[in-house]
Amino acid sequence: MSKSVDLYDRLTGLLSGKFIESIALLITRLALAGVFWRSYLTKVEEGSWFAISDTTYFLFEYEYAGLPLPVSLAAPLATYAEFLFPILLALGLATRFSALALMIMTFVIQAFVFPTWEHWWASAAIWVAMAAILVSRGSGLFALDSLFGRLVGQAARDLPFRAASAKSAA
Repeated sequence: MSKSVDLYDRLTGLLSGKFIESIALLITRLALAGVFWRSYLTKVEEGSWFAISDTTYFLFEYEYAGLPLPVSLAAPLATYAEFLFPILLALGLATRFSALALMIMTFVIQAFVFPTWEHWWASAAIWVAMAAILVSRGSGLFALDSLFGRLVGQAARDLPFRAASAKSAA
């Protein structure tokens, strides 16, 4: 019995480590980014990056009429948010902010565009769960956030006043 418990403890220790968590966070970032990126692609003219299609304006005017913003503002805001935040998530840059922005966007979609329980349980709850994980845990090791954090942390440790205050504290 003791060997089984030891094996279980080693296995859970391995699976809950930083490396495995970072793989899970990378997959979560890419999955959430993919949802909103694909939505972005439906809003722009084929072959363009920023030309919002007439269909998008039509949808925002007639199908998404519940939004509390004018169409001329809502369509570009949604389109460009679905462009920017998935890119940032895929890179792991400003991950917590990007995930929070997409979470808020999901709540807006849920409240004003598709206010049904079917939509919530079919997709919105999953998007909110992924975003919540990224907001609470960050980007993981495989991200620009992590790289910049290490660089800034190293630079902060190398500052002269830090070194002096560390010596005086010792």
